[in-house]
Amino acid sequence: MNLRFVKTLRLGVQSLLLHKLRSFLTTLGVLFGVSSVIAMLAVGEGGQEEALEQIQKLGSQNVILRSVKPPEDRVSNQETRVVSYGLTRADEERLRVTFPGVTRVVPALQAPVEVRFEDKVCSPRVLATPPGYVAVTGREMLEGRFLTWGDEQSDASVCVLGYEVARFLFPFESAAGKRVKVGPEYFEVVGVMWPRVPIGSVVQDPSVEAGGEVFMPLATGRSRFGERQAIVRSGSQEITEVQLHEIIVEVDEAENVPFVADACREMLKRNHDKKDYEVIVPLELLLRLEETKRIFQIVLSSIAGISLLVGGIGIMNVMLATVTERTREIGIRRALGAKRRHIVSQFLVETIVLSGCGGVAGVLLGLAIPKVVEHFADLNTIVRPAAPIFAFLISVGVGVVFGLYPAWRAAHMDPVEALRHE
Repeated sequence: MNLRFVKTLRLGVQSLLLHKLRSFLTTLGVLFGVSSVIAMLAVGEGGQEEALEQIQKLGSQNVILRSVKPPEDRVSNQETRVVSYGLTRADEERLRVTFPGVTRVVPALQAPVEVRFEDKVCSPRVLATPPGYVAVTGREMLEGRFLTWGDEQSDASVCVLGYEVARFLFPFESAAGKRVKVGPEYFEVVGVMWPRVPIGSVVQDPSVEAGGEVFMPLATGRSRFGERQAIVRSGSQEITEVQLHEIIVEVDEAENVPFVADACREMLKRNHDKKDYEVIVPLELLLRLEETKRIFQIVLSSIAGISLLVGGIGIMNVMLATVTERTREIGIRRALGAKRRHIVSQFLVETIVLSGCGGVAGVLLGLAIPKVVEHFADLNTIVRPAAPIFAFLISVGVGVVFGLYPAWRAAHMDPVEALRHE
């Protein structure tokens, strides 16, 4: 049985080598189909993985509350007005005292000021927050330290720079120990924090990239910058008053996050006349992203499957033409005693060789494309071990499925009519 298979395989390969160019072009359809399956899944996996990591860094056991300015009311003939909105210290106290399952509440106040060092100026997100911010968000320090309770109690003029800001202000030296100007005040830099996103995708100018951050003690931010901010527009002045721009609520168990999030929404709805807030639940985003990932993979697989289908149709077309060309050969083999199963196995071997060679080449190309994408497009790609195996098996399956009809047609030829064929 093994000798017969080897003989059939050798005969099939020899038949394909008689038309090298046609066989090569036929394998290209399968090659590109397989490589597209692997490459698209790798790019999709990489993008989804990066998004998942960024959401997880927000804390899967956190509920994030943020102040949102409501739509402006048109007020005529009013040169100066005060607009008060957003989260309050009373909201923070309710979350801290009355909500079961809440382990930590970390508020943050944002100051819309510029950060300067010598002639360099940037406009990062300046946050006044207590030391618990690092523990809740899971952020890590690159150098130095984060804020301490001693800084909070002494109203110290210290700050921590995000990696983006530190790299912009101090591109060739350490930022720790330097003094920077935040708004009208000078602050000593006590530490530098790693960015939320991979370093490779961070641009140098934080005035363009919103990822730049600067942290200072909450007490310092309140005493130096206050809760009121003035915005001057053509002939009028608007003063906004926001007690807290953000509150991060840490929950004891992941399964309690949806209940705490619903309780937060209900509490804010009762105590705010307008919807001047938003509730962000990273756990919900994770679940939503998982569902999106599943749909995305189905779409990508469908597109790649169509590519393989086109390759399979090409194989069937070529094999049908081959059957027509070799009609007399088939008749001679049948006249010499070859059975139908021998003819079927011969043509199936040829289609499997075509699709198998295309599958192997497609796997190699599919593994190389993600590396090229990472190098030139700066995108993260992930090739799962199952992807090339799955793509190769599909390519062989395509060869078998689309080779069955030509093989069946060849096997069911009338030997007498086949011998008369010119």
